[in-house]
Amino acid sequence: MTTAHLIHGYLGAGKTTFASALEKEVAAVRFTHDEWMQKLYGDDPPAEQFANYAERVSKVMEELWTRCLQVGVDVVLDFGFWSRRERDRVRSVISGFGADCRLYRLSCSDDEGWKRIEARNLKLDSSLYIARNTFEVLKARFEPLSDDESRIEVSRNS
Repeated sequence: MTTAHLIHGYLGAGKTTFASALEKEVAAVRFTHDEWMQKLYGDDPPAEQFANYAERVSKVMEELWTRCLQVGVDVVLDFGFWSRRERDRVRSVISGFGADCRLYRLSCSDDEGWKRIEARNLKLDSSLYIARNTFEVLKARFEPLSDDESRIEVSRNS
């Protein structure tokens, strides 16, 4: 059965590192939102345009990852899935294609997450720049998984 692997976690939790390994392990196509944003809009898109850019990228990526599922190709969705609403919506889309869904929860301490972000900010490659204030402010948008959301736990503290 075709499978969509959803990667959930906060900034610096190790989502993209995990997703990159998982795509090889399960022979899937990986979609990493931050990589597309960086390639299209640079590593520090203007704040006033960020939401618009992110929405555009999400729409194009969804056209592609859903097509993959339609033709029987597994996908790894490295999107963070910060809201329950978005997780439920994507699970519904996946189910509509008759595909299986696996949700992975990556977590680490805030201190460890910020250390990783600081190191990544020094050499962005395919990442977006994240200021310390942004790291703190965005926490309010992050919705942890509920007890009823089946998941595979992945600890990334080291």
